[in-house]
Amino acid sequence: MTAIERFDASTGARIYRLPVEAFPGFIVYCYVLLEQGVPTLIDCGSGIGNSGDQLVAGIAALRTEFGEALDIGDIRRVLITHGHIDHFGGLGGVLDLTTAQVGVHPLDRRVLTNYEERVIIATKDLRVYLERAGIPAERRTKLMEMYGFGKKFFRSVAVDFSLEEGIELDGMRFIHTPGHCPGQVCIVIGDVLISADHVLAVTTPHQAPESITAYTGLGHYFEALAKVARLDGIRVALGGHETPIYNLHERIGEIRASHERKLERVETIMRDMGHPCTIGEISRGMYPERHGYDVLLALEEVGAHVEYLYQHGRLMVANLDEVEREDNPALQYALA
Repeated sequence: MTAIERFDASTGARIYRLPVEAFPGFIVYCYVLLEQGVPTLIDCGSGIGNSGDQLVAGIAALRTEFGEALDIGDIRRVLITHGHIDHFGGLGGVLDLTTAQVGVHPLDRRVLTNYEERVIIATKDLRVYLERAGIPAERRTKLMEMYGFGKKFFRSVAVDFSLEEGIELDGMRFIHTPGHCPGQVCIVIGDVLISADHVLAVTTPHQAPESITAYTGLGHYFEALAKVARLDGIRVALGGHETPIYNLHERIGEIRASHERKLERVETIMRDMGHPCTIGEISRGMYPERHGYDVLLALEEVGAHVEYLYQHGRLMVANLDEVEREDNPALQYALA
């Protein structure tokens, strides 16, 4: 586990980066923000395993290690950067210990307030997607079981205010950056950007197609990257994972280039196959060594790139007769 780090913003705010193990071996960063309005927590881990205890211990360490006069009960506001379980799953536990108000972008609001509904709808949409991707029934069942495993630990909670683009809250600005998640926001605090999972230092953030969830997809993500690239005066970006980013504009260029290579790779695989192929076939060609839950992530990632190519006229559906005749056949794509 990495150590807690402090970052000072040009506004005078103190920002503490707290590591929390959201899933075994997978670290997510939560941020405690002081001297920027009331004591604020940005994201709260998954609530799974030791995640909640680590978050509470991290906040307690701000008193013992950094001399901050703060306990978890002093947190008055929780900002959720986006509706993925590793970032909001611990919210119920935090609210049991505080009287904090909760803010999230409107597009992710129902993920928190109507969680059970969201799981049912998202599960159905994913099942339909896997059918269209050409995944056999037995394999679909196993993937759906893995998808549902971490979804039962959270309970719906109330949301008190919205993190809409254009508003200012105690000097913080919120930038809506969909793509990785519909309601993803980045937070500008002086010369510091909380980039959450929109921009990460090493990993190209995971993409899923808009055919599963609206406001995801590579097109939205590219637009949001361009929006953040127009920011000036950002000294450091702090992501939800990995290391701080001191070269934000360069990193955005690297991420964009990585996705362009993936788009080209999809077309190359299809050309080499020499026949119309499903997302499942393309995914196996692109990520042959993936296993377990990573297979599902690969199918979503490839699906986002296939969807973008199709939307931009670079692919076509080759089995239209079958699509017209059957309820939900696997889509066979060909180069346009």
